[in-house]
Parts: sequence; C-alpha cells; structure tokens
Amino acid sequence: MIFAEAGYLYLLLLIPVFIIVQTVVLKLRRKRLQKFGDEALVKSLMPSYSKAKVWLRLSFFLLAFFFFVLGISRPQMGAILKEHKTRGAEVMIVLDVSNSMLAEDYSPNRLERAKLAISRMVDKLREDRIGLIVFAGNSFVQLPITTDYVSAKMFLNSISTESVPIQGTAIGDAISTALRSFSAQSDKSRAIIVITDGENHEDDPVAAASQAAELGVRVFAIGVGSPEGKMIPFEGDYLRDKEGNPVVTRLDETVLQEVAAAGKGLYVRAGNSEFGLNPIIDEIARMDDEEYNSVVFEEYDELYMYFFAVALFFLVLEMLIGDRRSKYHLFKR
Repeated sequence: MIFAEAGYLYLLLLIPVFIIVQTVVLKLRRKRLQKFGDEALVKSLMPSYSKAKVWLRLSFFLLAFFFFVLGISRPQMGAILKEHKTRGAEVMIVLDVSNSMLAEDYSPNRLERAKLAISRMVDKLREDRIGLIVFAGNSFVQLPITTDYVSAKMFLNSISTESVPIQGTAIGDAISTALRSFSAQSDKSRAIIVITDGENHEDDPVAAASQAAELGVRVFAIGVGSPEGKMIPFEGDYLRDKEGNPVVTRLDETVLQEVAAAGKGLYVRAGNSEFGLNPIIDEIARMDDEEYNSVVFEEYDELYMYFFAVALFFLVLEMLIGDRRSKYHLFKR
C-alpha cells in the first residue's frame, strides 16, 4: 500500500496531543471538585458521572481521527505493470564532467549551465527516451535509457566533477559507451548529443563518431567554452600545472566539428542565452519515429472511501456514548 498524499500522515502526531490534553483536563476537573470538600462525598453526589466513558469516547474519537487521516492521505493498492507502445527517438546525452567544465565563461560555470540546458530539454520531451552518460578520463552510464523524466532530472542534478574519479577528456570512449547503451528494441531514430569543451587528450573521438554513423546513430556536438579560454577555479584558487602556472581551458571547435561531421550530425557552439540544444532537438524531431514498448505501473485502486467509512463508524459511536454512567453499571469507575 502507498499513500498518494503522504504529507497528511504527519497529522497523526496530534494523537498523543489529544491524549495529553484530555489528561490535563481531567486533572484540572478533579482539583476543582476537591475544593468543594471530601472527594468521596463529591463523587457520591454525582453518581451518574463515568470517568471510564470519558476515556472510551476519547478512544473512539482517536480511532475516527486515525482512519480519517489515512483516508485523506489517499491510500492506494493494486498497481499493475502495464505495457504500452509509444513512438519517438532514443537520445543519449554525453556530458563532460572533467575539471575544465568548472571554467566560468558561462554563468555560473560550464557544467551547471549545461545541466540547466539539459533539464529544460527534458521538460520538452513527450515520448522520446533519454539516457545520460558522464565522462572525464573514462565514462559510465549515469542513467539508462528511459522515459522516466523525473528520474532523469534527479540523476542530472546529482552530477558534479566528482562523478568520474579519473580526470581527462575521453570523448571517444564516451561515444562508445553511449553506443552500447541503446535499448535492444532500437535500430533507428537514435542520436548521441556530446556536450564538452572538446579538449580531447585520451583517444580518437572522430573514429568513434564514424563507427556510430555506420550503425545508424547520428552524433551531435555542442561546444562549451570560448576559444580565448578561461582559468579553472580550484579550492579557492585556480588549477595549476606542475610548474605552478594557471591552467587555461579553451574550446576546441575543430575536434567537435570533425566529430559531428563524422557522425552525420550537427555542431553547435553554446551561448549564454541560447545553449544550442534547440536546433539539435529540432533535427532529431525530423528523424523517423520508432515504435517501442514501455512497461509502467498503472491503475492504482483508491481505498480512501473505506477508511472514511471506518472513521465515520467510530465517530458515530463516540457521539452515542455520553459521559453518564449506564444504568446497567457497565462503567463503574
């Protein structure tokens, strides 16, 4: 069982408050009665009053309150796995998380600006599937291909330059990882979007893009940074080389243009206001949609009405029981 409005469950914390209030009220009542004289004598003058009934009424009220809170929290049960067919493309986002992405030629820096642009792109998706690869000196799958856009944004928000422990910029390895990450259902309408500053020091990204094109996967590239370059903030200073000189990271557009050309895609240089994803998404939208199966949880049974019915039952009982003692002396205390 799950609760669609679980926040209301915090109201259950009021139950001990009701008990404490009732206890205080009874103690104050007892003190007031003691002012009139001997306690036993005062009780004999009120033979119909039943303390046990007071607590019984409170018990029924608390049970009614308990089930009412569960009801407004919308308990649900019986979710089933359901397969349905959708049409769209599969897009693997390949995001550079090396230290050079901390350069501040974008606000607040290259990496955060790229994450914001990807998040906005996810908001525009409908039935396309998306996956996420992060890379630096090597690469790995941050998010497998999915239509769960909520999870996509959650995984995206967790990305930092510490997501990949090995520093470097292995664009070719990242493209190869993306190629292996498409679903088995997909053999067309597949695209890879590489977001990086293009400073590749590890492998041959052009060869990896050519391999992707041979497999029917288009490779797009977005260049992040400026040809003039920026220093990389690091621990309150700037990242420095072995000689102590500040490291300047520059956008290498030549490499990214070659990658896009080899991958039969498009190269776009990111700007501060327009990051560059829109023209690429438009290009992907022109590709033939592919039909694929998705398995999702659907059809929860709402149970709130049963909890409301039980709450009403206990509330009626509470109203029917008075504070006076029964003539059959069931409550003698």
